[in-house]
Amino acid sequence: MNGVYRLSPLGSLPVFALIGLVVLIVLVIPLLILGLIGAAFSRLGFSWIEAVAVILLMFLGSFVDIPVWTLRRHADNTATGMPAVFDAFSGEPVPDERLNTELSVNLGGAVIPLIISGFLLFDVQRLTGESLLLQAGIALIFVALVTRFFTTIIPGYGIRAPLFLPAVSALAPGLLAAGGTGLSAAVVAFAGGTAGILLGAGIFTLPAVKNSSVSRVSIGGAGMFGAVFLCGLLATLIA
Repeated sequence: MNGVYRLSPLGSLPVFALIGLVVLIVLVIPLLILGLIGAAFSRLGFSWIEAVAVILLMFLGSFVDIPVWTLRRHADNTATGMPAVFDAFSGEPVPDERLNTELSVNLGGAVIPLIISGFLLFDVQRLTGESLLLQAGIALIFVALVTRFFTTIIPGYGIRAPLFLPAVSALAPGLLAAGGTGLSAAVVAFAGGTAGILLGAGIFTLPAVKNSSVSRVSIGGAGMFGAVFLCGLLATLIA
């Protein structure tokens, strides 16, 4: 029996050491990733602490949707496959609450990025005396058109924007508008890219969403947040 069972003189220490290692990995790896992303965002002119705070606010804000509007559809919409409901006196189709689409704006994926974009545009003009509104507007239109073309509407789910394409497409107008890499190029790519994604994947798709069976749409939320965040991250590469 002595050759089969062996008692460790350390007792339960290896178990606690293993648990401690797992906890350390769970805590350290996200902090390292956050530190790397924070360092990247700091190239846009933020301090490291400000950059990390912005990233945390975006991630935490991604769980907050602010209701802004209700898109009402009539029950005669055959795309839903539901029977029509008509007014008993006028005979006209009437709204069915089951067919409404709740429109909201995501705090972390729309509101905060737009505020950051406005701040960066103002700050660059304050520091250099150069206005980048025209360049950012051109980037916005370009990214919005590209994003809208590749955005899909999934019935029962919502809007799904492409993840990498909008972010990559924002780099080109940023580089061209600013004549190369630098802070101005990064700000144009960030501001025009994030706003372009929200416009192309969000606002431009609302007419199609209204005629679909999507019950909730969050501008900058699920299906768009990853593209917006990646756009901001890639913009730092040309700063």
